[in-house]
Amino acid sequence: MRLFRRGDGASTIDLVVAGLGNPGRQYERTRHNAGWLVLDELARRQDGSFRGKFSGQLAETRLDERKLALVKPETFMNDSGRPIGAAVRFFKVDAGAVLVVHDDVDLDTGRLQARLGGGLGGHNGLRSIAQALGTNDFLRLRIGVGRPGRGDRRSVADYVLSGFDAEVDVNELIGRAADAVETLARDGLEETQRRYN
Repeated sequence: MRLFRRGDGASTIDLVVAGLGNPGRQYERTRHNAGWLVLDELARRQDGSFRGKFSGQLAETRLDERKLALVKPETFMNDSGRPIGAAVRFFKVDAGAVLVVHDDVDLDTGRLQARLGGGLGGHNGLRSIAQALGTNDFLRLRIGVGRPGRGDRRSVADYVLSGFDAEVDVNELIGRAADAVETLARDGLEETQRRYN
């Protein structure tokens, strides 16, 4: 069963997958760059290579018969909507064919949640995307990074811009999130929610 249908003159891309993160070596393996880490894993699995486009990085890949556009905005989190909006216009997809992969402090570390639409939860990247797309009704894969623990005096902003705790198997978490993206592209949102939420 095809998840995304193409009409006459419609996009050649089935799903735009946008991973949120911040540019710069200091942010590479931080909680806030979980979205970028997932896109790097998807590109590795699907033999995609990134090139500069849309004020970010783009890799066009294939998953079975589906075509994916992997987009990593390089504008800093608060301006993520500008490159994602540009990619959506370029590929002529609607908001329902956009999946945003991002960290979420409101989910326990390691927990995943796939959903369509919903609130923005104070996430500036999501707010920027909703403004650029003119709607909150885009797909999301939330990657739980938790909040600072008891006695941790860091602000939430400082916490998400720091690395994962040593006991977190980052490779396992990112691999599971990449599995969830592939499941969504192949089998749809409901099956992804059943298996990963």
